[in-house]
Amino acid sequence: MDVTLLGTGAPQGLPRPGCPCASCATAVGDEARAATALLVDGVLLIDLTPGPAFAAARAGRSLVGVRQVLLSHPHDGPAMEVPAGLPQPGRVADGRELALLDGHRVRALAVDGPGTGYEISGADGERLLYLPPGAAPAGLGNGTGRAAGGGAGGQGGAGPYDLVLLDVLARPDALARLRAGGLVDAATDVVAVHVDHDVPPGPELHRRLAAVGARAVADGSSLVVGEYHAVPDLPRRTLVLGGARSGKSLEAERRLAAFPDVVYVATGGTRDGDEDWAQRISLHRERRPGSWRTVETCDLVPLLEAGRPGREAGRPESDAGRPGSEAEGSGKEAPPGTEATGPGKDAAGRGAGAGWPGAEAAGTAAGAGTGRAAEASPLLIDCLALWLTHVMDEVGAWDDATWEAGGRRALRERTDALVAAVRATRRPVVAVSNEVGSGVVPATPAGRRFRDELGRLNAAFAAECEQVLLVVAGQALALRG
Repeated sequence: MDVTLLGTGAPQGLPRPGCPCASCATAVGDEARAATALLVDGVLLIDLTPGPAFAAARAGRSLVGVRQVLLSHPHDGPAMEVPAGLPQPGRVADGRELALLDGHRVRALAVDGPGTGYEISGADGERLLYLPPGAAPAGLGNGTGRAAGGGAGGQGGAGPYDLVLLDVLARPDALARLRAGGLVDAATDVVAVHVDHDVPPGPELHRRLAAVGARAVADGSSLVVGEYHAVPDLPRRTLVLGGARSGKSLEAERRLAAFPDVVYVATGGTRDGDEDWAQRISLHRERRPGSWRTVETCDLVPLLEAGRPGREAGRPESDAGRPGSEAEGSGKEAPPGTEATGPGKDAAGRGAGAGWPGAEAAGTAAGAGTGRAAEASPLLIDCLALWLTHVMDEVGAWDDATWEAGGRRALRERTDALVAAVRATRRPVVAVSNEVGSGVVPATPAGRRFRDELGRLNAAFAAECEQVLLVVAGQALALRG
């Protein structure tokens, strides 16, 4: 199948008419986008874009052969024209299938918002999925790999799609659901459509999409469904650095929002009587997808080692008695949307590692016979600075005498073990840490010691990562990868 994208923007287009924002002001050239519309093999038109006949002509195509026009969503953008000679647009009822005379088959799939998704199959078996703006497939659970109602329209064992076109930026969880359901894998070409002004066009748009294994193309681009396309190379290990309130945690969360079964490792716990800290924790929890599982622990090595072939996720040292334990000493991962301390055995969905290096190798004994890659679940560690504080507490690093008598050596052993686990892990990891070496020199010996040790830890951790980012004023700067 040949798919020509007559438009790739949101229903109002990009730039939006009359909008003075910076994204709209810089949406020029290939970054200017008309409302999304697809022309499939010159015979099927999905959705309408302003001036569809001219849009097709600019792409070197014609609408003369179109035999069916389908709409996927209620239209709230500029007035749309139906060119003379085209059939009147219509919609297919959810769950129904439309067979075209030339061999294409269109199946309507239920989504969780206004509109209808379309699965289109070609005469040679190629398959694509198109979702309306702001929508995710219904019936695929919440991105945990646990189906809810039999999948997107009950595709059964059809396998991954060759091409998926969806609103990646507004609904990364839709991509997570598809991955969890096995409908998107490392070979699926994921293309962002319905692109709006929420993300700056140009390099930042393409950077954010590449981070979740997707891409954007210009209006008028033609795609051959099933043809090999080099999907973005997703790093297994990423370190995100930044100062206070720089946006580093949001950047880290954004990088995993389109993947299922994410395990969020919170190293800070709670602090009795500290209302400011409680508010920070609450904001972080509200921002996370409900499908993510949270583990509150500073015992990171067993979690990282869980991805090694033949190794089950070991139970960490008990958190019992440590400040901040909500379920002290439980040693179990929580169900999605809940909190716990200590890692247990993950249960990632079939697509949990889709697109991640080593994801297939990670699905070993723990998932044998179940079809689930138990150790492939991505980890988000937030943050290394709090982990270091905890370890320095344990080794007595704040006392000069204890530090010289063995605390320094004990701390080196703990950081070396963490760095070695990062080097050997098979799990996708995104870690967050503070960059504290560029400010005022701390006034106390303990403060200077912490600053120096965090600098060493960040450097050692970064050396084992394929990608390192520095976030300043909400802008991510690539230091490596």
